[in-house]
Order: sequence, then structure tokens, then C-alpha cells
Amino acid sequence: MDEALKNRIVIILAILSAIFFFSTLSSCNSAMRYKAARDKEMASRLALEERTSKYMKERSALEEKAKAKENEAAELKIALENTKKALLQDELVGQSLKEELQKVTKLKEALEEDLKQALADGKKPKK
Repeated sequence: MDEALKNRIVIILAILSAIFFFSTLSSCNSAMRYKAARDKEMASRLALEERTSKYMKERSALEEKAKAKENEAAELKIALENTKKALLQDELVGQSLKEELQKVTKLKEALEEDLKQALADGKKPKK
């Protein structure tokens, strides 16, 4: 009986060893799959982080350009307002000069009329 018990113990130990061996292989296989999945996830995270960093840099550069364009637009608006004011002043000066010219023209016409009358009166025979 001793021999039969030893054979049973050897068979049981062999079966347990096979079970542990296959469970170890399964565990290693699962660990390799998890490691591969983790590595893939880390690679994708790094790629996303790099893209995010790139986009943030581009965004800040575009924001700076937008601020520069806004400042330029504000300066152009101020220049436009100043030009409009200058144009309005020039128009007012031109209008006042036209009025002055009309007054001078009326005075000239009146003087010419007076001169004609004076010449006509001067040519009349004296009595």
C-alpha cells in the first residue's frame, strides 16, 4: 500500500504541477497582454500630450498675432478718425474760402459797376 499511496501522491503532485505550470503560463500571457496594452496606452498618451503641447503653442502664437492685429486695427481706426477730422477741417476751410471768394467777387462786381458808372458820368458833357 505504501507503493500505491506514493504513486497517488506522485500523480497528484504531477497534476498539481501541471495545473500550476499552465496557470503560470496563463498568468505570464495575461501580464504580457496587459504590459502591451499599457505600453500602447502610454504611447497614445504621449502622442496626445505632444499634439496638445503643439496646439497650445500654435494657439498662443495665434493669440499673439490676433492681439497684434487688434492693436493695428485700433491704431488704424485712430488714424482714420484723425484723417476724417482733418478732412472735415479742410472742407470747412474750403467752404469758408468759397464764401470769401463769393464776397470778394460781389465786391469786385460792385466796384466794376461803380467804375463803369463813374466813367460814364465822366464822359457826359459838362454844362
